[in-house]
Amino acid sequence: MYEVVGVRFKKAGKIYYFDPGEIKIERGSYVIVETVRGVEFGKAVIAQKTVDENDIVLPLKKVIRLADENDIRNVEENKKEAKEAYEACTKKIVEHGLDMKLVDVEYTFDRNKIIFYFTADGRIDFRELVKDLAAIFRTRIELRQIGVRDEAKLLGGIGPCGRMLCCSTFLGDFDPVSIKMAKDQNLSLNPAKISGLCGRLMCCLKYENDDYETAKAELPDLGDPIHTPQGDGKVVGLNILEGVIQVELTELERVVEYTIDELMEQGTVSF
Repeated sequence: MYEVVGVRFKKAGKIYYFDPGEIKIERGSYVIVETVRGVEFGKAVIAQKTVDENDIVLPLKKVIRLADENDIRNVEENKKEAKEAYEACTKKIVEHGLDMKLVDVEYTFDRNKIIFYFTADGRIDFRELVKDLAAIFRTRIELRQIGVRDEAKLLGGIGPCGRMLCCSTFLGDFDPVSIKMAKDQNLSLNPAKISGLCGRLMCCLKYENDDYETAKAELPDLGDPIHTPQGDGKVVGLNILEGVIQVELTELERVVEYTIDELMEQGTVSF
């Protein structure tokens, strides 16, 4: 078992576990930690707890210390200078005629590196751009290509539901989302209605998918033959969450509705 604390470096970013050592860290505290990128500033979003070895990736990096007011001022200064770096990089991209879109710029806490996040349709030869940026900022430069979902997460926005994007407010990771989830939930398959601002399927299709799959397993499929108290027919419609089955009766040539419980109580259901 290991004592850990969960740290997040960005709002709605992934949570990483660190070894708190002898430091007592409360949830909501700001900490300085050692990462693969160097020394970083983060927020403890999970209080100290004990976890099994299988739940973490070893070896754990250590929390160096709690952050102080100077650290917080440095972070704010880094954000301010990152905006200036964004403007400088945008101008250089135009000068070099590169087919890429700059999304965000980030200074590492120790200012040993600047990371430029961009999107592009294909591979970009940005070697000359890196040389120009290194000459301007005189530090290590990293250009990182990201996808459209990551772009939406960084920029934020308001989704079709009228709320702030899930990815930019609380989703730490992107779960796989498929068109089958939309079909199982009887949603319109019009891409404009089930796609988010990023142009990909909305992450929220995943939220209720397990409930739909469980409920659907107890119901027949569309087109299945079915026996009811009023005779034989076939399934022409389903309300999955309410457990309602629409049946087109063969002899009467009309559509009737039954709940799965009603059919089970009658003991005549078969599908």
